[in-house]
Formats: sequence, structure tokens, C-alpha cells
Amino acid sequence: MTDDRHDVDGIELAEAIDSVREQLIEAAARACGEPLVFELGDIQMEFTLELRKELKGGLKVRAWVVDAGADAARVTGRTHKVSFTLKPHAAGDGAAWKVHNPRPGGGFAAGPR
Repeated sequence: MTDDRHDVDGIELAEAIDSVREQLIEAAARACGEPLVFELGDIQMEFTLELRKELKGGLKVRAWVVDAGADAARVTGRTHKVSFTLKPHAAGDGAAWKVHNPRPGGGFAAGPR
């Protein structure tokens, strides 16, 4: 059974998480040189997901984020609430993230400049 209703307007869970990552990197870039910085702590995320089977390229189960304004009759009974915590750190050295970074992907300064 294939349901293509979300092919155009759906957001996969991975895309939602990627968007958060990209926006945090953008926030770090904007804060470069600012006198006040924020250390990024645990990120709590919660989504309502719709799980669907797709037959394209073999049987796969995909998780789609349900739009808050979605038609309730369309998604009732097929959704699941998923919550998780992400612990961000710099890919290069594992250091805690601060939302200011003169070198994206590098270490982060430990206070005002």
C-alpha cells in the first residue's frame, strides 16, 4: 500500500533535524564577535509522526512529521508522538557548543572576546 499524499508537502524526520542543525550553525555565525554567548545545552525535540510504508526501491517504513495544521480526520489513528534529546558537540574535537564561533566546525571560545 502506497500513500503519496505527502510527497510534495511532507517533511521527513531527518529533514526536520537537519533544519535545526543548520539553524544552530547560522545562529553561531551571527553571534561571532558578540559580547554575550550561549553554551548550547541538551536539545529536547518532540514531533508527531505519521509512519508510512513505501514500496519504491523495496519496502521501507518512513517517518513523516505531521503538520500542526493538518486535517485531523486524515491523520487520526495513524500518528505517533516521538520525543528525544540531542546532545550537541563540535564534530572536530567534541567540545561543547557555544553559540558564537569564529571557525565553523572548530573549537569554541570559552567566554567573551
